[in-house]
Amino acid sequence: MLLGLHTYSFHLHGMGQNWGGHQLAWERVWDIFGLMDEARKLGLEGLHLTAVDLGATDNAHLKDVRRAAEERGLYLEYNFSLDASSYDPRLTNTLEEGIAIAEKIGSDIAKVSMDLHRPHPVCGSAFHPRVIPQLERVARLAAAAAPLAEGAGVRLCFENHTEAFSDEVLWVIHRADHPCVGGCVDTNNSLMVGEDPLAATRKLAPVAFTNHFSDHRIVFEQYGCRICGVATGTGDVPMREAYQVIRSNPNMRRLNLEIELDPGPDGPAEARRREYESVVQSIRFAREELGVGRVAR
Repeated sequence: MLLGLHTYSFHLHGMGQNWGGHQLAWERVWDIFGLMDEARKLGLEGLHLTAVDLGATDNAHLKDVRRAAEERGLYLEYNFSLDASSYDPRLTNTLEEGIAIAEKIGSDIAKVSMDLHRPHPVCGSAFHPRVIPQLERVARLAAAAAPLAEGAGVRLCFENHTEAFSDEVLWVIHRADHPCVGGCVDTNNSLMVGEDPLAATRKLAPVAFTNHFSDHRIVFEQYGCRICGVATGTGDVPMREAYQVIRSNPNMRRLNLEIELDPGPDGPAEARRREYESVVQSIRFAREELGVGRVAR
């Protein structure tokens, strides 16, 4: 498999996106071309990126991005949301817009966050009556956009984002019923809805075209617990088992590391140092522990 990086792994460097309604006050470290150079320096083979990383989505710029990626031998995968207004509107595209951007940068992947509005309590709320109409709408949109995606050589990949159960993602994929509509399996996100992440990975991997290979740790505190990002292989998600499930699907030839580090009380310099080291540690885990290596595309 090829090894790539979800650009949110450098969110403390200003890449990827804002999250949870919190805007990072620190300036971006790289533009898209500098980020590609950094990826090559780290020995990566691709980037799973957003419009935030692109910086602009006009035709001329996207053409330059595609050329730069090809010159560096990097694959690109495009990541967007149907409605990111609550956390980062820059990520919002229609399916048609996302397909067009993916095609222009040479990406065969258009990864989609459904951005469901889920009521509380979250645990055990799969297919809640208030969620079902949202799933039906996404499935209709996917079915309508699938022929466009096929013509562009792009596959729509619906993710078990932080508000979606794996069975709900499967339902949308099966309802759309098109070979260019599949999944993006995130190895960690199902924790956010109280679902076993490995069970979710086993459900979604067979119908997925791409992935977010993400590890987290559950930290118990005096008044409860929190789920926090860590370097891959050091958390509570069974990453070795998840990798074996992912690599068994011949439609997935790439592994996209995703690291979500908490800056804590640190200022930019120290927080970014820790984040960068976590990325390096995660790459080392993938290469040395899992044996992820370069293969012909």
